[in-house]
Amino acid sequence: MAKTPEHAPSTAHTGGSRLIYGFHAVSAKLRQAPESVFEVYLSGDRKDVRVRKFVALAEAAGVRLTASEGERLDAMVGTRRHQGVVARVDATRRELKLADVLDSLDENALILVLDGVQDPHNLGACLRVADAAGAHAVVAPKDRAVGLNATAMKVASGAADTVPYVTVTNLARALREMQDAGIWVVGAAGEAEKSVYDIDQKVPIAWVLGAEGDGLRRLTRETCDELAQIPMHGTVESLNVSVASGICLFEARRQRR
Repeated sequence: MAKTPEHAPSTAHTGGSRLIYGFHAVSAKLRQAPESVFEVYLSGDRKDVRVRKFVALAEAAGVRLTASEGERLDAMVGTRRHQGVVARVDATRRELKLADVLDSLDENALILVLDGVQDPHNLGACLRVADAAGAHAVVAPKDRAVGLNATAMKVASGAADTVPYVTVTNLARALREMQDAGIWVVGAAGEAEKSVYDIDQKVPIAWVLGAEGDGLRRLTRETCDELAQIPMHGTVESLNVSVASGICLFEARRQRR
C-alpha cells in the first residue's frame, strides 16, 4: 500500500466525495457499489484475518488502498471508532436495493424494519441503534414514513453512512423477499404472547417495529412469521421505537455471542 498522500481528506465531506468508516460500512459499499469507492485508507496496525479478507475484497474491486496512521484516520473522520479503515466515496447517494443487502450478507442476517416511522429524530436514533448492534440494514417504506432527511442524518451521528438504509415501495413484498431468502421475520407487538427473549435469534432474523403510537399496520402484522412483545413491568404501556429496536437487536447479539 502507498503512503498516505498529503492531500488526503481530513473532513467528512470533500467536494464531490464523503468519508465512511468501519469494516462493515466500507465492506458493504465495496460489495454493493464498488464503482462509488474512490480510495480506501487502511491502518497498518492490524494484520488479522479480517484485515486480510478486507484487503482481498478491496483489491478484487480494483480500489486503491492507502496506508495511513491511526491518528491520521482519527483526524479524517473525527472519531476513533473507525476500526482502522476509512473510505472516500462518491457523495451522490445511490438508491440501495434490498437485493443488494441480501446478496452481500456473509453471516446470519440481522435487519431492522421500520413500518411507517414519521419522526426524523426517531429514525436517526434507530439508525444509531442499528449501527451499535451491528445490524446489516434498516428497511423502511418510501410512503407514509419520514425520509432520510437532514434532521435524521444529524441525529444518526454518522450511522446514516455506516448502516445501509433501504426504502421499498411495498413493505409486505419486501418482507416476503426476506422470507424467501431464509430470514425469519418477527414483528414487535404489545399484545403478543411470546416474549422477545423467547425468540431464537441465532438464525437470520428481521425485526419489524411499527410507527409511533399506531404500531404495526395490519398487512405488515399478517406478513410476519410471528409476533413478540417486550415485557413491561412498570406503568407505561409502550416504548419509544428506537428504545424498542435496541432491546430487540441487542438480544440478538446477546444470543449470538
